[in-house]
Amino acid sequence: MATKIRLKRMGKKFYAVYRVVVMDSRAKRDGKAIEEIGLYNPNTQPSTIEINSERAQYWLGVGAQPTEQVLNLLKITGDWQKFKGLKGAEGTLKTVAPKKDAATLIEEADTKAQKLKAAKAEAEIKANENATDADAADEQKADEKVEFADAEESAPEAV
Repeated sequence: MATKIRLKRMGKKFYAVYRVVVMDSRAKRDGKAIEEIGLYNPNTQPSTIEINSERAQYWLGVGAQPTEQVLNLLKITGDWQKFKGLKGAEGTLKTVAPKKDAATLIEEADTKAQKLKAAKAEAEIKANENATDADAADEQKADEKVEFADAEESAPEAV
């Protein structure tokens, strides 16, 4: 049986989503597949490509021929280079960093808020210390002025 690795169209009008499947080459486009080995969604940014590398390697090894479109997908994921023994087996597929769940986002926000509160409290303490030091210095200067004025009044005038 001649097998092909090709795309099976899913989704709705003007929003096609494809499954990467292994099929008999004589079967119709959306017919029954021997095995589904991946998913391709060109509508997302960047396009979503999920291919089970182990199964793709198996089917390529037993002689399944990929179509042009699937060959391009296999090159992007690096499965084709791996099968052929070429350089670049890691592929050019760029993975999107997984999004953090709500609980971790809340925890991070709480820790940031606590750090800000601590920094603000330290700044207030320093400001209060500086203010008390300034008040003490002002009082000392005022005392010195009073003492100097008292000394001038009590000193006899020299004629």
